Amino acid sequence: MLQTLFTCIGWLGVIFCTLGYFLLSIKVLTAESRIFQLLNIVGGLCLVTIALESNDLPNAVANLLWMFIGLYALGRQLKNQRNPSKK
Repeated sequence: MLQTLFTCIGWLGVIFCTLGYFLLSIKVLTAESRIFQLLNIVGGLCLVTIALESNDLPNAVANLLWMFIGLYALGRQLKNQRNPSKK
């Protein structure tokens, strides 16, 4: 039961990250899009979860970095939205 849950979380991560990249590639989303960043953040978190569960530390670190890049980009976007003169 628990293994099935982790597997589903892993597949959701693959779907979110791939969907974000696909939508970016076909120009439905831009790199500045909040949806793109959220897909990367949530997808990365899901992939970190399954990587840690399976003790795959290099994969966990790679996806943590992916997730934090998304968080950083989203944070900058929100900050610039509140203070447009400080871009």
